Amino acid sequence: MGVRQKKIAAHDLEIGMFVSDLDRPWHQTPFPIQGFYLRSENDLKAVVSHCKWVMVDVAETREEITLGPDKVRPFARRSNARSGGREQLQLAPLSIREPVAYKNEVPLRKELKVSRKLLSDAELALSRMFETIQDDQMPDLRPAAEVTRRMVESVVRQPNALLWLSRTRQYDDFVYRHALNTAVWALVCGRQLGLNEGLLNHLGVGCLLSQVGKTALPKEMLAREHRLSTEEYAAYRTYVERGCQMLEGAGLSRAVMSVVQGHRERHNGSGFPQGIRGDRIPLLAKVAGIAEFFESLIAPRDDQDPMTPAKAVSLLYDMRNIEFQEDLVEAFIQGVGVYPTGTLVELSDGQRGIVVSHSPGRRLWPSVMVMQDAEHRPLKSAKIVDLARHNESRGASELLTVRECLPHGTEGLDPAGYDVTGAESRWSLGKLINR
Repeated sequence: MGVRQKKIAAHDLEIGMFVSDLDRPWHQTPFPIQGFYLRSENDLKAVVSHCKWVMVDVAETREEITLGPDKVRPFARRSNARSGGREQLQLAPLSIREPVAYKNEVPLRKELKVSRKLLSDAELALSRMFETIQDDQMPDLRPAAEVTRRMVESVVRQPNALLWLSRTRQYDDFVYRHALNTAVWALVCGRQLGLNEGLLNHLGVGCLLSQVGKTALPKEMLAREHRLSTEEYAAYRTYVERGCQMLEGAGLSRAVMSVVQGHRERHNGSGFPQGIRGDRIPLLAKVAGIAEFFESLIAPRDDQDPMTPAKAVSLLYDMRNIEFQEDLVEAFIQGVGVYPTGTLVELSDGQRGIVVSHSPGRRLWPSVMVMQDAEHRPLKSAKIVDLARHNESRGASELLTVRECLPHGTEGLDPAGYDVTGAESRWSLGKLINR
């Protein structure tokens, strides 16, 4: 018997119903994107507090709660109205062979200390490699592979550390920054998908090498890459094929080369260089494509205004099954959070700070390094507030939440100038991110 969706007012819900869609974007709620069963009165209250109506699967009620994990339904499919006339392509749910269920192995503070030199080493490896390629020599890729291995190990242990370092570090070159940060976002997404460490290494190396073809383009063109003429853009698009040609004899795996070649392809066939679509795009290239696009939104060149990470997440969500496969977008959002690390925020009580980390189970309640009080006056010493822990035993009227995201460069919100103290830690963040 088929499953039929039924629209129902939130206050008419009953325990045992399966909620498959909401009256608002899923990422703006604390609920699991793939849908969920109502199991308790607390579940009912939570839905009523966020939604006026929901869609329920009428065939999936109380008696089906005991279904095994192999019966979990695919992600709910939403309205096509968001496509704006662009073609949508819907595939079967993504299946990862033998996915790994990673857990955070170490605290953020410890991993920051371990990995604080990692991005500096990565930038040095990239700069030497790019210089060698520009001299028409075959680069030694072993340093890039080694630094990728260390990046993968760090992300597996504690993904928020490398995210934090990548968002707060100053780089000497935009292309290096773009490649490195793309690799970090991609590794976090790959970890969320359950890719094993071997695949994560291929993904990371591919992302680091994905921009190598840009060394063959004029620097003046690269500086204006977001406002090129039709002819210039056609030339710009050749950087992917140029990069593949430069790396032809380097002995790279097919998986790594698939990332270099396919990171600008798009789900609906609107990308380049080949314009392939759907399942013809290799999985690692799809992940790299989402990561590279996201990084271009939140950290563009200096003459462009960056988008807040939260707005970039919303834009990605609207592009699912258009430019990016839906369940990959949702995995990316689950991995990086609705308020990704590095997002400047104002809390509901007026305090301001920057997101340090997030919990997948509490996407709307990240950990925030508060730097300004409710009157927006600077604190002598910043403090870490874990919103999920803070709100554990509080009623709705007492919750401390994110009121809004603030634009990049908001005055007084530079984390490098603070020593961080909190109930769980006392350590100098400034020392860590300035090394």
